[in-house]
Order: sequence, then structure tokens, then C-alpha cells
Amino acid sequence: MAKAKTKISYVCSDCGADYTKWQGQCGECKAWNTITEFREASSTTKSVNAAINRNQAGGYAGVTTNGVKRISSVQVENAQRVSTGLSELDRVLGDGITLGSVVLISGDPGSGKTTLLTKVASVMSQTMSTLYVTAEESLSQWAKRGIERLNLNFNEANFLLSDTDSIEDIVDQCIENNVRFLIADSIQAFESNSVDGSAGGVTQVKTCAKILNRLCKQHGITLILVGQVNKNSQMAGPQTLKHIIDTAIHIEVNDASVRILRADKNRFGDTEQVGIFQMTEKGMRSVDNPSRLFLSGSEEHFEGSAISVIKDGARNLLIEIQALATEVEGEKSIRNCIGVSYSRLSLITAVLKKHGGIPTYYDINISLVGGLKMADSETSTDMAVTAALLSSINSKPLPNDAVFIGELALTGELRQIPQIVPRVREALSHGKKQIFIPSVAYHASMQQFVKGDQKIIALKNVKELIEALQ
Repeated sequence: MAKAKTKISYVCSDCGADYTKWQGQCGECKAWNTITEFREASSTTKSVNAAINRNQAGGYAGVTTNGVKRISSVQVENAQRVSTGLSELDRVLGDGITLGSVVLISGDPGSGKTTLLTKVASVMSQTMSTLYVTAEESLSQWAKRGIERLNLNFNEANFLLSDTDSIEDIVDQCIENNVRFLIADSIQAFESNSVDGSAGGVTQVKTCAKILNRLCKQHGITLILVGQVNKNSQMAGPQTLKHIIDTAIHIEVNDASVRILRADKNRFGDTEQVGIFQMTEKGMRSVDNPSRLFLSGSEEHFEGSAISVIKDGARNLLIEIQALATEVEGEKSIRNCIGVSYSRLSLITAVLKKHGGIPTYYDINISLVGGLKMADSETSTDMAVTAALLSSINSKPLPNDAVFIGELALTGELRQIPQIVPRVREALSHGKKQIFIPSVAYHASMQQFVKGDQKIIALKNVKELIEALQ
């Protein structure tokens, strides 16, 4: 029998991009001298082979076969989901985690990965054999967080904790204890005997991920992998990891307490859902009404403050935009933007001057409450930014019950934005009474959501907006 050839590829150590030959600069992240040779292991370890040869029932993937079958003979199984105990995480996963799937969770240091998964482990241990492998902390440190700080309850009969960094030991522990739910923290800390290199290297990361993935598919083990990120807050290690796993979730840190979960891959759900958490002394807490996080909550009427509705994934969120316009102190005006596109602000001030007759020679500061950051392509907040600026310039507060949704064109017209009906509905559901929208976006179906003294105010251009706010 001919000996299998060793597959050689070249992988960037920063972003994980794969190449067929060596080159000086990575075409993906543009880094220099980061591409190293990667030799694919020709065989797996003894422990993994033992795992594969045990014909136990698999998860949604079943047991792998090297033969061919007709499609009529393939047994189709419906994916089974279970709740993680965290509603916002369930939302991102697709209404719960799919049994037998492999999930990768990444995030910056201190973003709450371990805290989040400690809670998940506590919930899962109530119904199935659960193993948490913490290769970056001692068992004492991990237990202190879970029991003392988070005050979690683990089912002693089902829960196991390990601090090994050997991938072969993890395989043995899973088989010996019939583990059904595995959390490996983190993939960059594990090593395999089957390949050379140190933990965290491209070869080790890729091999360890493949071994765990193969084990879990054959034995119906649900796996959550923790992944570290590079200096650009992107998943560190080879990008082939994302081809191996079923779901990839990243934790974004917007300010000291808000965490946003996004999935950029999900075989069992859509990637439009976002989960919002708040970091507290008791760990990550699901936020069922995230709009409250992004509003100041003050009952006083402050000048320079306006509310809008943005679409983040599949969710509509009320956000507060604050503007401060002051007299120019230097030779030229200053523009500072936090969370808002600088180019959009420049456009708005130009339109106000040209089509609204409003002098804009001020030092202007714009900020979003709650630490959110909007993309440059986001135009739905143009009207709110305009209203906040007018409020600050005129030293006249806007009503707390007013919401502004719409795009401002260079001609001074107010333009329609995508999916405005759900945004109007979200604003009305929070008790807002004056919803300002472009007249071209008005639709009769919006009236079904209006209650009591609530009203929808349609405006054609920036001049009508200025008159409405006087």
C-alpha cells in the first residue's frame, strides 16, 4: 500500500489565510513575513482512532462512512436543540444549541468568554454529562469564579472539570466518561502528540481542532471551542477552523459593560440575529430590552439629544444621539464623532447650511449613548443627527417622546430607508408619541400600531424638519 503523501500548505500566523506557496506578504491582512509552512498530519493519534472505531450513535452528523450510498438509503435526522439557559445566546445560535454541533466563540481578552461558558456549563450539567477543559486557568481559579463569584449550581453527578492541555487526554476523558457536552478553553492552548510545534502555532491549532471535531461528530458530543483573537480583534489561527466548525460567534465589547454577540457562520440558523448582554458582578446577563441600554434614561429634557431607530442584524434598537455645538475657539472648526460616521456628519452640516439656511460654523461633537458604533453606510440616523444639531444650536431641547428616522439627501430631501415599518413599530411600542419620518416612506400599514395620542409625522425635506422643531 502506497504511503499517503504529506500535504503542505502555507498559512499566515496573523490572520490564518492559506496559500499554496510561500510569499513575503499576506494578501488578506497585508502583514509581512508572517506566512509559515504547515504540514498536514498524515494520520491521527491512537486515541482518536479508538474513538472513531467505537460505533456509538452520532449526533446530527451520525457515523462517518468511507463507502458510497444511494440518497434513498441515507437516513435523514432532524437536528435537536437544547437551551443554553441564556436567551440571547440561544437567539444567536438559532433558538438553542444543536446537539452534536461544533461552536467556536471568540472575543478580546476580558470580553466574557469564560464567564459566559461557565454559566452554560452549569445549565448543561443538569441534564447531560458535561466536561469543561480549562487549559489557561487552574482548577482552583475556575471553581472560585463559578461557585463564589457567579454563585452557580453544578450537578456533581454530571459535571467534570479538567486542566489538561493535551488533546489526547481530552479524547480519553470524553470516551471514558461518556461526555455529551464539551467546552474546550481555549484551542490555542492545546497540543497534540501527533505533530510538531508549540501550542498556539498554526500546525497545532489546526490539528487539535480537527481531532476534536472528528471525535465529536463520531460520538455525538456537542462542542464549544474558545478562540483567542489577534490585534485586529479577529479570530487568531488558520481560517480553516471556520470550515471545520458549524457556528462561529464573536463577542464585541462596546463599552465597560455591554457585550454584543454576532454569528458570522451558522449552519443551523441565520447570521442576522444578534445577542446583547450586560456584564455584571454576577457575570453575563441577557438583556431582553436592549433599547434601554442605548438611551440615557433621563426624564429631563436636555438640548442636543435625539432618538432614532437602527437595525442591527434582525433587531431594531432605539438609540440616543447627542450633539454639542459651541463657538469655534481656534482658527478652524472642530468635528468629533464617537460612534457616528464623520462623512455623514460633514454631509449633514453642509445640507443644513445650503438648504436650511442654518449657519454651521461651530465646534461640533457627536456621540452615541451606550458605546455603539454605526457603519459609514448607515443613513437611517441622518434625521436624528440633524435634529440633535438643531437642538444644540438653538439651545432648545427636543421632546423625550420624539423619534427621528430617515436619510438626508444632498438636495435637502428626506429619503426612505429600508424596512422602515418595523422601525416605526419598535418606536411606538416603547411609548414614543411623535415619530418623524420622510413622507416618501409613509405607509398606511403604520397606523395599525398607533395608539392613543401617538402620531406619525411625515416630512418632505430639511426645511420642514426645521419648521417642525421651532
